[in-house]
Amino acid sequence: MGINIVGMGSYVPEQKFTNDDFARFVETNDEWIRTRTGITERRMAGWEPTWYMGTQAGLRAIEDAGISPEDIGLVIATSVTPDFLTPSMASVIQDKTGAVNAAAFDLNAACTGFIYAIDTARRFLETDDDLKYVLVVANEALSRFLDFEDRSSCILFGDGAAAAIVEKSDKLYVSHLASDGSGASHLCARSLNIAPEVKVESDFDDGFRTNGLHKLYQNGKEVYKFATQVLPKSFEILSEKSGIKKEEVDWFIPHQANVRIIETAAKKLGVSMDKFIVTLDHYGNTSSASIPLALCEAVENGTVKRGQKLAMIGFGAGLTYGGVLLEY
Repeated sequence: MGINIVGMGSYVPEQKFTNDDFARFVETNDEWIRTRTGITERRMAGWEPTWYMGTQAGLRAIEDAGISPEDIGLVIATSVTPDFLTPSMASVIQDKTGAVNAAAFDLNAACTGFIYAIDTARRFLETDDDLKYVLVVANEALSRFLDFEDRSSCILFGDGAAAAIVEKSDKLYVSHLASDGSGASHLCARSLNIAPEVKVESDFDDGFRTNGLHKLYQNGKEVYKFATQVLPKSFEILSEKSGIKKEEVDWFIPHQANVRIIETAAKKLGVSMDKFIVTLDHYGNTSSASIPLALCEAVENGTVKRGQKLAMIGFGAGLTYGGVLLEY
């Protein structure tokens, strides 16, 4: 059983942050950032909570699908930057979108979150005959967890949300989910469970480095090495499962982390960059929201059309990775 993406919607914050804006307080410049990452600007949440961005994306997906929110049976939200330890973002979004008959839960697979959530939605649809629609929402406010003294990481990330309404279908669909927890310490941020003024002394070393309490830490070299290996690996697994060769795929939609990662992976796959949808130049790395933001934009501008084969591949903290190959 496959899925059909019935509708999509997105939301990005009003506030734009260019490379020149970073140059005002970090030792960097526009050329340095563009040539190393492919990013020129990104959106950063000001007044918008994570749940608000997810709600707006969800409402737009519902409108695009032309369905009643009361027909949604499940809401899955993905985020590494929730507004609350509890309740879940999904529960808040369920209420705000009017999905009164839906169950709701959050899923955290970092930048691979949308891939994990889409596949989880498919499995629920396959096993529950009464389930008609699932709302999948990826919403992130990474700017609130960045270390703005670390020029190598703070320039990469942006905020935003995107959502999809999915239903069961007999369309092409294969998936691959994986994780390599041995690399978990390469990309991490501690949870907000200790007040900043509280100093904790302990002899216990968990192996996780942090740049200040709750700030995002990234070992760029290790993450780059990981990403450039697993992106082509994931597609090769999808291809083997489905029998679909790279020449038959209309569009590759990877996690939007760094254009160099995408270029290196494309070269390893032997696929032209012309077949890769890239939006990180104006969104930056929006973690779990990056793939659906790219897909939503490509659908809206007519790049992605019905009946086309899409390979969506994610990789990120965990270290998680995986992909789905489906017919849009």
